[in-house]
Amino acid sequence: MKLGFVPNSLPSSISLPSLIFKLPISLPFSFSHPQTTSSGRKSLVFRVQNSDHRIGPEPSYLMASEKEFPELNRNIYPQIEPYSTGLLKVSDLHTIYWEQSGNPSGHPVVFIHGGPGGGTSPSNRRFFDPDFYRIILFDQRGAGKSTPHACLEQNTTWDLIDDIEKLREHLEIPEWQVFGGSWGSTLALAYSQSHPDKVTGVILRGIFLLRKKEIDWFYEGGAAAIFPDAWEPFRDFIPESERGCFVDAYKKRLNSDDIKTQYAAARAWTKWEMMTAHLLPNEENIKKGDDDNFSLAFARIENHYFVNKGFFPSDSFLLDRIDKIRHINTTIVQGRYDVCCPMMSAWDLHKAWPEADFRVVPDAGHSANEPGITAELVAANEKFKSIIKNKGD
Repeated sequence: MKLGFVPNSLPSSISLPSLIFKLPISLPFSFSHPQTTSSGRKSLVFRVQNSDHRIGPEPSYLMASEKEFPELNRNIYPQIEPYSTGLLKVSDLHTIYWEQSGNPSGHPVVFIHGGPGGGTSPSNRRFFDPDFYRIILFDQRGAGKSTPHACLEQNTTWDLIDDIEKLREHLEIPEWQVFGGSWGSTLALAYSQSHPDKVTGVILRGIFLLRKKEIDWFYEGGAAAIFPDAWEPFRDFIPESERGCFVDAYKKRLNSDDIKTQYAAARAWTKWEMMTAHLLPNEENIKKGDDDNFSLAFARIENHYFVNKGFFPSDSFLLDRIDKIRHINTTIVQGRYDVCCPMMSAWDLHKAWPEADFRVVPDAGHSANEPGITAELVAANEKFKSIIKNKGD
């Protein structure tokens, strides 16, 4: 069956791939197949006009949470304001911004933002039930409201892991749930592997393991096959003679003595990522590339980490240490058509860590703000909430 073709009727014996189709639009057809099979096997769910229709076997990594927790809320929560904010000096150079919202006596969860260099935003609070969770957001070194802005000195993965621990101790939190997407998934894995005794659960989205093949895919021409129109401005900013390695070529310009050169390179770098982060174009997201303050931190810090291979000692470092966190309750959420962090990395993580709940959103790209991904992230937090509440009963 060709991609995008949906027949008006299907024979009852048809065999289809085991995926969840979540279609956000109303369609003029329906299916009448029974919701369960006579064998009692798990089955595929087509979501059309809010109805469930099941055909054939379906793998547990796609449907586990819906089967076990069918009543879970999947809608983001209303906007809230922090009840406390602060600045924490984490080195002789760096000070990081932090905030708390939700329930001061609730279960603590720390939100680890992407980039690196992306910073947090008020919408990040909305993935969590504010009556249950004590929600902690912070801006990593050089990002957001942390100072000095866009600074690369004393800025490594291991510095950030130490900062997370310093923040946990500063807020007098014995242990907490860890939530991170994109680069946030990288740092969440690295932090949890370094301090597994401080982690009550992990929710990851848009898996990025910072391996060479992932960097090459996005920054050296692979993703250009899907977004050639967005790629060309990123490519053309660099002279042909320096296109052997775009990451190195951008490093030269992002660290130029000329601030105008830095800003121009930062805009080109940031727009490339913003234009590819959603399955469908998102103009508000793309406009971030025009914000010199945001782009400079985003591009400089990302490039700094990628040039240095995440400051990891080996390409497979995070996968090699899964045994340190295998016992921790974890949910992995991945957009099927994620171009920034393609699904190969989430799949590799799933194969190495089959105990984790693996959720593939078939109609989504990279962004946490895409409807299907948002729904799965909220549901994952709701599932953890149910587990924690049940343990307390």
